[in-house]
Amino acid sequence: GDAYNVIPETAEIAGTVRTLKKEVAKKAEERIRSLCQGLGAAFGATIEVNYDANYPVTFNHPEETVFASDIAAGVAGDSHVHRAIQPVMGGEDFSYMLEARPGAFIFIGNGDTAGLHNPAYDFNDEVIPHGMSYWVKLAETALAA
Repeated sequence: GDAYNVIPETAEIAGTVRTLKKEVAKKAEERIRSLCQGLGAAFGATIEVNYDANYPVTFNHPEETVFASDIAAGVAGDSHVHRAIQPVMGGEDFSYMLEARPGAFIFIGNGDTAGLHNPAYDFNDEVIPHGMSYWVKLAETALAA
């Protein structure tokens, strides 16, 4: 059932675990499994844990981050480049690329709109030429090196 005063036959809990270190992610999975095993034993319940470790940490490499930031400063001006960004906890496909090769995951500003995963998000089409200029300059500079 779904009423607060009905004991259900089954229950499902879902969530996301995000960390900044692989060893912490591994420890989190171990603790979740251990806690579930203990809770099941304590309450006479069967608990099944389906733990899908989806994305590794999105870790920027220092040299590539400086390179990407310098290109952005050349395109948009240094005052528009935020170089001291705190780590981001998002799950990102690009993290697999960063495990295989040095690189940097960057954000291109979009003005004052709601966040990307917010239903009120409104992409600012006026930033497209600026974003394209960045990528062209990045490719030209990297290929010339």
